[in-house]
Amino acid sequence: MPDRKFRDDPLPRTRPGTSPEPDRADGTEESDAERRRRRARFLRDLAEARELRDRVQPRRAKTARLRHAMRMRTFRW
Repeated sequence: MPDRKFRDDPLPRTRPGTSPEPDRADGTEESDAERRRRRARFLRDLAEARELRDRVQPRRAKTARLRHAMRMRTFRW
């Protein structure tokens, strides 16, 4: 598919709970860089899911865009 965007994600997809990293329940502190990396991956996945949903359900996406535009027009600063 030519319109598909490939990510530079070096880690393979895994299901929650089956990650190769040890569980954080033991109280060890993760580094800021690792936390930011996980957060960036989560936000990329979230954006990808939104794009997929908008592509699969165009009517719902259009309605959501119009509703958001109406909220922004009626918002008072």
